[in-house]
Amino acid sequence: MSKSLQAIRGMNDILPEQTPVWRYFEGTVSRLLDNYGYKQIRMPIVEFTELFKRSIGEVTDIVEKEMYTFDDRNGDSLTLRPEGTAACVRAVLEHGITGGGQVQKLWYIGPMFRHERPQKGRYRQFHQIGLEVFNLEGPDIDAELIIMTWRLWGELGIRDAVKLELNSLGTSESRGRYREALVEYLSAHHDKLDEDSQRRLKTNPLRVLDTKNADTQAVLVEAPKMADYLDDESRAHFEGLKARLDAVGIPYVLNPKLVRGLDYYSKTVFEWVTDKLGAQGTVCAGGRYDGLVEQMGGKPTPGVGFAMGIERLVLMLETLEQIPQELSRQVDVYLCAFGEEAELAGLALAERVRDQLPNLRLQVNAGAGSFKSQFKKADKSGALYALILGDDEMAQQVVGFKPLRGQGEQQSIAWDALAAHLATCVVQG
Repeated sequence: MSKSLQAIRGMNDILPEQTPVWRYFEGTVSRLLDNYGYKQIRMPIVEFTELFKRSIGEVTDIVEKEMYTFDDRNGDSLTLRPEGTAACVRAVLEHGITGGGQVQKLWYIGPMFRHERPQKGRYRQFHQIGLEVFNLEGPDIDAELIIMTWRLWGELGIRDAVKLELNSLGTSESRGRYREALVEYLSAHHDKLDEDSQRRLKTNPLRVLDTKNADTQAVLVEAPKMADYLDDESRAHFEGLKARLDAVGIPYVLNPKLVRGLDYYSKTVFEWVTDKLGAQGTVCAGGRYDGLVEQMGGKPTPGVGFAMGIERLVLMLETLEQIPQELSRQVDVYLCAFGEEAELAGLALAERVRDQLPNLRLQVNAGAGSFKSQFKKADKSGALYALILGDDEMAQQVVGFKPLRGQGEQQSIAWDALAAHLATCVVQG
């Protein structure tokens, strides 16, 4: 007996009853980004493995443990993208669209891949919306990214459920000084660190700050603080960011342990976190990466960006019951036709109505059927109204108009008046 086919663990189908919420979320974000002057870019989901080793860092968990990497038929090592920033930087470098100091404000959407342990809110194929801005180095653009997300949370109705955490990692030089001090301190407490932190101490010591182990957290209470090692430029940048957030009235919490999991960050880092999703509390995160473009072979180019997880934010909308009620209805009007002549007339009438009301969701019955069966399908569709075309209606060139979700009697509407009547009724409904 052959094994039944099924999706790969951690790579999920998004079923028809789920996609309306996804489309609502994605549409809300894309309209917001249009309003702020961001342009969409689309990159391949597969890149050369070297891209991610050079950008993310070879000793990060992503590169060491989580990437889907394989050799193609040419012997090239390829990787399904685990994040979007490196691919976006590669794209702007390849096409020269940031040369000469050109400012680029870009966004993208799509699947990412990491071989993690699947759990609620964390999957092996997951979807992100990301933003990247190039050639703007001041705190004003950092603030804009955060302000946009704050506005988005308001539009989605989840603002009260998220909290902004901020930190500054400084320049690579100041971060290097801090790293030395942190390693010296942690080495003196080596036996009190958990096994994973002991490993990170040798490879990526700043990630020890991000540990969830309670014993290691206790050790970190007296550890050196990044703020004490910031250079004057980074400190001024961070103060400028905070001043702008204060001016807009966006609350935030300073988190000196916030380091993010990628090597390329510098200066500003931030996370929007929630306690509504259990352990997977980060829904949007990012920061500044002024050295990344140069690290990948380009000229020195300031950069800043963030990514938000679509699965987690959709889950938040569902958990907080912030899904617009109209999303549960995919059909406004359902047309029932009885007999071949009525079916032909119904198709023509439906297209005329669609010409006049392009946003109307009008479904025409397919597969014929009795009066009872067609009305059962009309009701199951969730439509507000049913249109009826039978012999009597054909003879009078009218259509029966029957409310399905509220009060009101069935009435007859002339064909040439149908679009105007629907425009009024569907809006009111």
